[in-house]
Amino acid sequence: MVSERHPRRRVLGGMLAAGGALTLGTAAPASAHSGPRPTVVLVHGVFADASGWSAVTERLLRAGFPVIAPANPLRDLAGDSAYVRSVIDTLPGPLILVGHSYGGEVITNAGRDHANVKALVYVAAFAPDEGESALDLAKKYPGSRLEPALIGRPYPVPGAEQPGLDGYIDPAKFHDVFAQDLPRSQTRVMATAQRPGSIGGLAGPSGVPAWRTVPSWYVVATEDRVIPPAAQRFMAERAKSKVVEAEGASHVVMMSRPDTVVRHIEAAYRATR
Repeated sequence: MVSERHPRRRVLGGMLAAGGALTLGTAAPASAHSGPRPTVVLVHGVFADASGWSAVTERLLRAGFPVIAPANPLRDLAGDSAYVRSVIDTLPGPLILVGHSYGGEVITNAGRDHANVKALVYVAAFAPDEGESALDLAKKYPGSRLEPALIGRPYPVPGAEQPGLDGYIDPAKFHDVFAQDLPRSQTRVMATAQRPGSIGGLAGPSGVPAWRTVPSWYVVATEDRVIPPAAQRFMAERAKSKVVEAEGASHVVMMSRPDTVVRHIEAAYRATR
């Protein structure tokens, strides 16, 4: 296990191409000796969107990695995983799947039995075993401040008698629960644009995990107030992940510590090329 302390803070600038939903391209040719670099697929979680990967994307593109950051539907685990699977099915060559928070559940399922998926990278993420849900894992260890901060809003479900229920973080609590190591001026904006997650989707059981057959890496955020660090360490150890700890990092470690996340993605690349 490696421990990495806080590098300089960086306030994100700009949005991903296509309205923050998708970025695809390369910044530099790969070495002729190493061959083409894998495409890095960045999957966001709940209360966020693909723009949360902006700082990581910028660095990966500069390093010559093709990158795509699809919009995670956040409706239900099976459907979300099928959607991301449909995206990676269109991508040629080797792939590294990177998931933040609930996005970890999605890559755990979308990456199963896919020949092109060479590595999984969990970033303060859920890495469930078969039958587990995000809600199960969030409650496995004490320390999460998420549940008391949630606001539920019903949404219509076509063909269903009962509406679904979306979960939002109360904007007044967003900074302290979700991203306490970012400037409040930034988290105020993030809170207004947060994408909710279906409570039913978060309770959905996971399938057979891809990490049983695909090597994995894990970035633990040591001051995470959404997924307790003890839960992150448990999941990483169970998956036999290579771990780095971002000391002092909040749940949005990919925004506050992008260099740490990118180095771990590069470690996955070097180990699996």
